Amino acid sequence: MNATSAQSEKRSSGLKEKAIEEFRMFWAIAIYLVVMLGAFTTYRRLILSESGISYLHYGAGVIEALILAKVILIGQALGLGKRFENAPLFVSVLFKAAVFGVFAGLFGVIEHVIEGLVHRESWGDIAHSLVSAGRDEILARTLVLIVTFIPFFAFWETDKVLGEGKLFELFFHKKAA
Repeated sequence: MNATSAQSEKRSSGLKEKAIEEFRMFWAIAIYLVVMLGAFTTYRRLILSESGISYLHYGAGVIEALILAKVILIGQALGLGKRFENAPLFVSVLFKAAVFGVFAGLFGVIEHVIEGLVHRESWGDIAHSLVSAGRDEILARTLVLIVTFIPFFAFWETDKVLGEGKLFELFFHKKAA
């Protein structure tokens, strides 16, 4: 085996490990978001039921969680939130929650525009719906996501400080006697 083949094989196994880690991270984020968005969907359903309005959009919450998980990974790859990583933990957590919440809000705007284009609405109609009812929905969703991201990034940043995987071990492995 020559040096070029060994480097190629090493690079290939490194990419495979990175892909597996990103896949695991995607599902960990997605499961967290499914639980949190499911709780908010249940809250919304219960509040609306008091007014006689039925609301059963759990499937949309699952799809949104999967999309948001990928958005978080994209934001992480772009280096969003790195500015305060060396600051005290609470500063880093709050900053990342806000930045990623706004980033997800921007994707909400893009989602609204794509939905309008799919329904063959004019740009004027899309802009009008964004400014009227869509604005409040996107702002509310962004606020909910920022609050949802606080515990998420608290665990994420704490795991980085303790050493990758240590926090998972503390929560999910038996304690030594």
